[in-house]
Amino acid sequence: MKSIFDSVSHKCSKTVTKSYSTSFSLATKMLSDSIRQDIYNIYGFVRFADEIVDTFHDYDKQTLFDNFSKDLELALEQKISLNPILNSFQETYHKYNIDKSQVDAFMKSMRTDLHKSTYLTDDEYKQYIYGSADVVGLMCLKVFVKGDNEKYESLKDSAMSLGSAFQKVNFLRDLKADFEDLSRTYFPNTDLNHLDEDSKQAIILDIENDFSAGLEGIKRLPLEAKFGVFMAYRYYSQLLKKLKKTPALEIKSARIRVPNYKKFELLTRSYVKYQLNLM
Repeated sequence: MKSIFDSVSHKCSKTVTKSYSTSFSLATKMLSDSIRQDIYNIYGFVRFADEIVDTFHDYDKQTLFDNFSKDLELALEQKISLNPILNSFQETYHKYNIDKSQVDAFMKSMRTDLHKSTYLTDDEYKQYIYGSADVVGLMCLKVFVKGDNEKYESLKDSAMSLGSAFQKVNFLRDLKADFEDLSRTYFPNTDLNHLDEDSKQAIILDIENDFSAGLEGIKRLPLEAKFGVFMAYRYYSQLLKKLKKTPALEIKSARIRVPNYKKFELLTRSYVKYQLNLM
């Protein structure tokens, strides 16, 4: 029965989320049951695409990504895939009528990571951010508003800002690994060989502006999604605070983290703020 296969596919997407990101998994658990699985389904898809270009160094990444892209197209067209992650994603894609151009933009940015390592202009940087992060926020937003196009349009800009903020925090946190292991520099007009405090603070100010716009959207999200997204916002805000206090040279030499005990402390405090409407 197809329902059994779909159930197995859902479990695979949930397992991917829990295995690859404790913070995102924790935030997703705070979503309503009615939308939680669909967010797992989206995360599983974007995570696998990202893993191909970022971590499968002992394999032919180009071929793997090409095959994954073909399987994705077939899954969306045929509404089934023997790849359980893609089978889960196509279900959510069709259920909420996710814009195909957003999926294409995401895959384009991931494909770019196969051959491009430096972003010299703001336009290049913004285009990559849009494809790698903004559209993921928009896909999730479609789930959060349960396909309500009027709500979606009113929250679209805020969702993109929040997606941008999350991605830029990731870039700053992963500066060492991206630069040394993957030879990538995402921030334009920034010499990572001589990263100074002024450059770091300029990056952080840009992220803070994105967070501010994103928070306004969180306040207007449906109840089913509001606390889970607020939890993710709080986690990344805490991470940004740590990065802000960390000297530029130290960011270049170590990966800054929020310990698990701190994540659960954030969960408790975030719940109190949410309940008291102090967002």
